Amino acid sequence: MPAVQEIVHKEKMRKGKELILATKAFAKEDRSKSWWHLVTTMMLFFASMAGSFFAPWFALKIVFGIFQAFVSVRFFIIYHDYLHHSILQKSKLANFIMTLFGVYILAPKSIWKRSHDYHHNHNSKLFSASIGSYPIATRKKFESMTRSERIVYLTIRHPLTIGLGYLSMFIYGMCISSFVSSPKRHWDSLLTLVFHASYIALIAIFLGWQSAFAGILLPFLVGHALGSYLFYAQHNFPGVIFQANEDWAYEGAALKSSSYMKTSAFWAWVTGNIGYHHIHHLNSRIPFYRLPEAMKALPELQTATVTSLNPRDIIACFRLKIWDPERGEMVGLS
Repeated sequence: MPAVQEIVHKEKMRKGKELILATKAFAKEDRSKSWWHLVTTMMLFFASMAGSFFAPWFALKIVFGIFQAFVSVRFFIIYHDYLHHSILQKSKLANFIMTLFGVYILAPKSIWKRSHDYHHNHNSKLFSASIGSYPIATRKKFESMTRSERIVYLTIRHPLTIGLGYLSMFIYGMCISSFVSSPKRHWDSLLTLVFHASYIALIAIFLGWQSAFAGILLPFLVGHALGSYLFYAQHNFPGVIFQANEDWAYEGAALKSSSYMKTSAFWAWVTGNIGYHHIHHLNSRIPFYRLPEAMKALPELQTATVTSLNPRDIIACFRLKIWDPERGEMVGLS
């Protein structure tokens, strides 16, 4: 009997459009809850910033700076949800806050939304541009690359590059590269760079180098490193599936090519539940605070491939370099 029940259960599992439609019940925000999360996060963000600037001891400034980094990651997820139109739409105040935050965090609205929307529509496609994501090469493609092309490819995916996401992904990728490629479309990227440089200089001049380091450089280094790794590990993990473009399907890309990152309650708060990444890719209109609710309610969402922030899992993700079609998995170079 248990075996029969399992077969019946599997037959009832929703797929494709039916499953996506089932998630729509959760793609409705609680407006007061959205504002609560935004306002409380902003309060913690400014409090930690003040502490990192004005605390009497350098060690205490550092503590506040690290906490500011964690809060900035959470703030970024709220910003990210706003640009997905899942929360606080048609609010001039929210738009003003998010626009300023995008400039502050080195991810201005024009480039972040364009690149991230592309990522959602092409996630796990083998033969598409790596806009908004880390590049993936098949074994055959990698072997056909020139030495310099291999170096560039491996450098982009290197742990040090990801750990220095502040410089590689945000200052260069989000701002410099976007402005150089299309100055008229991404003029706000130049504005962002000018603001960021001026901000560091002014704080260093008026509050000293310790405040500039603890209140700006440290939070950006730590927060952007965490954010860059989350983005990497959500689509580069043992068990991930990549498809040729003609075999690609939206639902499959969400459930088989996006991870479920199990975290403690603290890290779930810091990362704004973005660990439920397979659900977010299935329906990006679900507010971040409703993702656990959706997973609990829909059995189809409970079988995603799991990763975590455990050092063992981090190392396993970083070891993956190329897609091997014959084995049907990401592998290292050895």
